[in-house]
Amino acid sequence: MSAQPRPVVLLVALAAFTAGAVPAATARTQAPNPPRVPHTAVLDGARLQQTKIRLDRGDAQLRQAVGALKTRADKWLNLGPWTVVDKPRPAPGGDVHDYLSQAPYWWPSKAPTADNPWGCPYVQRDGERNPEVDSGTDRQDVEKTFDSAYDLSLAWYYTGDKRYAEKAGQVLRTWFLDPATRMNPNLNHAQFIPCKYDGRAIGIIDFSQSYTSVLDALALLEAGAPGWTAKDRTAMAKWNTDFRDWLRNSDFGKQEAAATNNHGTFYDMQLAALAYATGERDLARRTVLDTRHKRIAPQIASDGSQPQELTRTRSWHYSTFDLVAYTRLAAIGRNVGVNLWAYEGPDGQSLFKAVDYLLPAATGAATWPHPELEFRRYAATDVVHAAADAGDRQAQRAVPLLEEPPGGDLWVLRPAAEQLDSIAG
Repeated sequence: MSAQPRPVVLLVALAAFTAGAVPAATARTQAPNPPRVPHTAVLDGARLQQTKIRLDRGDAQLRQAVGALKTRADKWLNLGPWTVVDKPRPAPGGDVHDYLSQAPYWWPSKAPTADNPWGCPYVQRDGERNPEVDSGTDRQDVEKTFDSAYDLSLAWYYTGDKRYAEKAGQVLRTWFLDPATRMNPNLNHAQFIPCKYDGRAIGIIDFSQSYTSVLDALALLEAGAPGWTAKDRTAMAKWNTDFRDWLRNSDFGKQEAAATNNHGTFYDMQLAALAYATGERDLARRTVLDTRHKRIAPQIASDGSQPQELTRTRSWHYSTFDLVAYTRLAAIGRNVGVNLWAYEGPDGQSLFKAVDYLLPAATGAATWPHPELEFRRYAATDVVHAAADAGDRQAQRAVPLLEEPPGGDLWVLRPAAEQLDSIAG
């Protein structure tokens, strides 16, 4: 009698198996719950979530791309953190917490002497980078801070490896939050010129060209990264709010907002992203909307060229560089209900035309017909990707012909244009 229930147990077990139950050992290896959608400003958070889900399901292309991303992130694990207080001498105001950088294209006109240690006066040599700018200031360290925070946060989001999140948190706390090492939220002494200016409005581009990557890195960490605390989130939000207000209200900020070339475009992009990240959605929307008549119409010609950028000795670099700002502005616009890609100016000016103007050189089909000291075809890769994603058929056909940038083409993981041929703005 005691053995009779056994067939019932077997039937129940068989029914559970046929209904989809899996052994406990197998269940432990299944992918975790879907990741949160990060509240990113430029990157599309919902798209990142879907990419992560595809990766967890074994997408081979994504696994290869994540391998390249991990290579980038791994190099940061044993570097840094960096701090604004490490420079050998403080900014002209005397506060070591103030950011300091030197104008990249200004050179001494005389040999340094005891009475003239800088070799003043300084003279401009457009497109030729003075190696002095990479020593004695914060310029290189801030680039490492921004790049590492972005790479590490993305690597954590896609792999779940807490080492990446913890390192990103350390980097961000050291540069922005820790009282002993934090940076003051201003750029009063960016791109100074020895013996001439203690700082300049155009120095804002030191941040505007890539600070939106930090905003997205913060959003990624806030999607559940280990070690990134509520205290960190609150303190970083305060820093970003103070920096946003400095950009809007300072004399330097107002001057940069009035610029009519890539400086103005990047200023708008940075302000829109900061406004969105700090909850000022109306300001973000208004800034993107104003880009149509304030930037695209006067700065892009009817044939898609960018006349202000073509006057530079690095015309290819600056044409692609300006489009990094435009395509990121368009991405921010997506979050606030503005389709910047759809805008056409009174003479047909548009972002699509500006990208299409680059395609012959970007695909290698033709030589770039304007001055360029150091042509790098891959500089256009990300902006062509952005236009293709936005529906530009010419750009879509061009994508297979693009040159892969150093470190691999990571567009599939972080679909937001980066400045791929980095030189100072």
